[in-house]
Amino acid sequence: MKKNVFGRKFKRDVKERKALFKSLLSSLVLNERIKTTEAKAKAIKAEADKLISKARREKKLAQRLLSVHLYPEAVEKVISEIAPRFENRKGGYVRIVKLGERLSDNARMAIMEWVEKKVIKSVTSEDKGVQKKTGGKERRPKGKTIKKQTAVKKKPEKGKTRTKKSK
Repeated sequence: MKKNVFGRKFKRDVKERKALFKSLLSSLVLNERIKTTEAKAKAIKAEADKLISKARREKKLAQRLLSVHLYPEAVEKVISEIAPRFENRKGGYVRIVKLGERLSDNARMAIMEWVEKKVIKSVTSEDKGVQKKTGGKERRPKGKTIKKQTAVKKKPEKGKTRTKKSK
């Protein structure tokens, strides 16, 4: 006897839907952000939050619990890199940024990404003693300000205004 399905069906049976969610979640973990339809993003947002919560709480059980929902290489990345980022956060690990519609079928698109970005440690070169940064904003020295340049519209000269020609 068929039962009602909680959540979205996406015109797929149970196995296809589980495979879709596993693929999307693994891609999110491995690539840090994915571009998908808004409906699929909303459907896996709760799953992604639950996976991170499990990885944070149960350190020893995490690998077994996550292997059901993720590919093996994604499980390792969640345990070693992603879960430690969210030690001070209780929930809301994923952000959905809405984009426009897809040209081919007008489906609403969205980008899914982690709220906490990947921390890139600075590498020091022993020769020069200078720190190299591999990401983030460019920092300016304090005290120096850069003025913004604004475009000024030129006013038309007298007697040279354009008018419509009458027939």
